[in-house]
This record gives sequence, structure tokens and C-alpha cells, in this order.
Amino acid sequence: MPTEITYLSPRESGEYIVKNAKYLRVLPEGIKKLGEEILAAIQDKKLDVTNFSQHELHPQPGKDSNEDPKYGEAADWIFVVDTLNFCFWTPDNYTKYKVDGYTGYFALCAAIKRAVDEGIDIISPKYYSQVDAKTLDHIFRSDDGETKIPLFQQRLDSLHEVGKVLLDKYEGRFENVIKAAKSSAVSLLQLVVQEFPCFRDQAEYAGKHVSILKRAQILVGDIWCGYKGEGLGFFNDIDKITMFADYRVPQVLVYFKSLEYSEELLEVLNKDTILENGDPREVEIRGASIYIIEQVRDQVLGLLQKDQHSSVNSVLIDQYLWDYRRKHQEKMADIPFHKVLSIYY
Repeated sequence: MPTEITYLSPRESGEYIVKNAKYLRVLPEGIKKLGEEILAAIQDKKLDVTNFSQHELHPQPGKDSNEDPKYGEAADWIFVVDTLNFCFWTPDNYTKYKVDGYTGYFALCAAIKRAVDEGIDIISPKYYSQVDAKTLDHIFRSDDGETKIPLFQQRLDSLHEVGKVLLDKYEGRFENVIKAAKSSAVSLLQLVVQEFPCFRDQAEYAGKHVSILKRAQILVGDIWCGYKGEGLGFFNDIDKITMFADYRVPQVLVYFKSLEYSEELLEVLNKDTILENGDPREVEIRGASIYIIEQVRDQVLGLLQKDQHSSVNSVLIDQYLWDYRRKHQEKMADIPFHKVLSIYY
């Protein structure tokens, strides 16, 4: 039998990557400044598990009840969206993919909501495990009728893959995957990575196998937030989930001067070079992002009273910084982001 590969956890991976980084460095003063921003956000009640469900495009799961068959539908919706939640960037000279005026992730949410409103059973694996390209293209149609969602074929393949697994092993409900994890966020993360190959966001870096797991972790985080930490969304170890390393949050980290790129890396990014998934430069940016947010979280927890600790974790910090980038994007327009055509983020 082949030897099973052991991967470092995302937090362990972040530490290892920063320790061996060649293309960037982490700045403690910037981490401190970022921690002050997060602490102020907590005090202003801007970090909250309910923020996810308050967005008009996100589902409302309702009350936990054995008599309500729709209770688990929010989990199925979140699973479909996070299966498809990758690669929304396009080169600057291309038209952005838009649905109902939304771009990026929210354009995807809008497309799924529109399909549900039109009576298309897009959150059912019986449907999406067999959906054909023409139908999915119609579901993803953009406002201008011409712009296509990036990596269309990979999205189609991912839906077929995860739908088949749910039907074969989990009676067609993602709710059953959650229940199999027995209220453990780490167990759910491991199950998702084990059962669904399109979520295996891992790499080899400096002689070790590292895990970033952006989409798998955001899936766990979205379940937690979508159900407000209760019922299907209750996890006794949600604090073990790290931030979701993508290409946008690093811009915020550079803006706060907690992350600094080498001149060599900056030159590559400023040229809009498309990096390969697993490229050491890409792995370093994402690994450093995990490391910095874990440091920020630890710093903030050290400043809070024990009864306030439930108000902060890396999931909420990531959500805050992702929104911060959208709100202050003009201030960060000159900070380049790394470009990778990948299903992992």
C-alpha cells in the first residue's frame, strides 16, 4: 500500500511557511496595528456571527426542528455556493462578471438565488450531479448576456464530483456530512477534504506538505455563521479554523504594513504575471496571511476579558478584513494581488 501523506494543518503550515519564506516578510508592528483595528471593531460590534445571515443573498435556515424539513436546505445552499466559490478575477481589460449588479462572490450568490427563484433545483445533488453545460451556462448567465463566469468547465466538473459523493454516501444531503462530524469544526474540515477532491487545497513547500484549505475552511465557517453557531452550526472547536487565504485579504495585510513583499515579488505582481497554483511565491503569500491573522487573533484574545473571547476568532476576523477591502478598495488600488487561475480560491 502507498504511504499516506501527512499534511501540516493550516495553522502549522502558516508558521512553517513564514519561517522559510524567501519572497516576503512579516512585520510585528503591522500585526499590532491590525490587532488594534480588530479590537476596535469588536468593541463597535462589527464582528458578529450574525453578519453572514444578514446579507440579502444568503439563506435563512429558520428554527432547528425535526418537524421542519427545510432546516437543512441552508446547508445544501452553502455547500453548493462554496463548491463554486473560486476564481472571480479577470484581467483588467476584461469585462467583470456581473449578476443583478453584483460582482465576484456575490454575483455567484445572485445567480444561485435567481435559479432557485426560477424553480431550478440547483441545490439538489440529484440535479447538479448531472446538470449539462448548456443548462449551467444559462444558470450563470451575466447581466450583459455575454460575459462568462471564469473557469466554467471546472465549476461544472466540481458540481458533478461533489453531487455524486453526496448521493452515493450521504443520502444526498450535506446536512449528513455535518452530522457525521459530531459538532467538531476540525472533523468537518477533515471530512470535506477527504470526501471531496475539489476542496484539497494543499501543496509541497520547502520539503513539507502544507495545507491552505481556503474553500474547505470557508465552508465550515459559513455553516457556523449561517446557523449562527447553533444547531447544525454549533461547533465546539470553531476557534481551530484559520482565515481563508485568498488573493484579496493579503492586500489589506500589506495596507496595514503587517506583510511586506520583496522587490522581486513586487515586480512579478506588478506585471500581472499569472502564477501556477503551488508556486512558492503563491504559497508564501497565502501561508503568511494565515500566520498573520492567527497572530492578530492571539493578540486580541490576550487583550480581551475571558467572557469576551467568544466574540473573536479567525473566521470573523477574515470576514471583517474581506469586507474592509471592499469598502476601502480605492485606497488599496495600487497594491497588487497575486493572480492564479485556480479552483482553490
